[in-house]
Amino acid sequence: MKRLITSFMLIALVALPGTAYTKEKITYAHLIDPSLEGLLYAIKNNIVKSKTVEVDAKALAIPALIQSTPTKRFDVIMNAVMAIPLAKKRGLDLVVLSTALRAGAAREGGSVWVKADSPYKTAKDLKGKTIGNYALRATGTTWIRIALWKAHGLNVSYKGGDMKWVQLPAPTLLGALETGRIDAATLIHAQAYQASKSGKYRTVAETSKDIYRLFGVDTVSAVNVSYPEKLKARPEAFKEFNRMLKASVDYAVANSQKVGEAISKTNKISPEFFQAWLTRFSFFPAVVSKADMKSMETVWQNAKEMGIIKKFPSANSVVWKHAIKE
Repeated sequence: MKRLITSFMLIALVALPGTAYTKEKITYAHLIDPSLEGLLYAIKNNIVKSKTVEVDAKALAIPALIQSTPTKRFDVIMNAVMAIPLAKKRGLDLVVLSTALRAGAAREGGSVWVKADSPYKTAKDLKGKTIGNYALRATGTTWIRIALWKAHGLNVSYKGGDMKWVQLPAPTLLGALETGRIDAATLIHAQAYQASKSGKYRTVAETSKDIYRLFGVDTVSAVNVSYPEKLKARPEAFKEFNRMLKASVDYAVANSQKVGEAISKTNKISPEFFQAWLTRFSFFPAVVSKADMKSMETVWQNAKEMGIIKKFPSANSVVWKHAIKE
């Protein structure tokens, strides 16, 4: 009888409103970037909530993201599209939960910049010149090279190609361009925004637009990935993570001015940049579309032609079956 009473008491306690439950934690590593802080603003400020899942998001630099991927330290990690076939070659399966970086509606990302008074008018004028870049192995750089190759007829090989490619820390690129250390530069989005407003620089190639004209896809350079065993063990938690991430992005888009002002207080960006980033340079869909999958296979196919990889999987085979589809 006592056991029966105890059972009823436990059931009643669980049913009481406001009873505290231990939420499942999903750890998420993403690139250090003010814009991504804006996209996660609603999650980090408890505007987007969950009764079952707590998201523990951590910003990391690219080297740390690369190093963390094989350790499986994080449940979800933002990673380069090119990382998927490269990881598979080493026996590591990465599963795509959502698209993280897709070209913005205006397709202004991925441009090649020169000084406004430079003699260079087209990409072909850069033959024999030096291009500064923030990360030579990045998927974004691979997209730029594909466009310069197939749209502008340039040999983009790092050895013996038409141009000399130099990797420099991202914050130093505009300074290197200004002083003549390099002749052209591919800039991160915050720098491209700064360059476009200054009037001191101009573009000789807009490679995101070139890619769309060539292949009919927008560039996808990064995705959010997890691991098969983690997804199998806690599918409902990862579904809820996907829902929360999409809701946070939707909030940021609907309240871009408010979010931009909030993140500008703790990051060295103007409030206006966040709004520009969402439409002009890039976007974080937090979903997967058929066009995204075509984009992944497009960069892989061209990377294979360039000798970067030898083979690649079908995009459909690496996208999680419960991913939010667009």
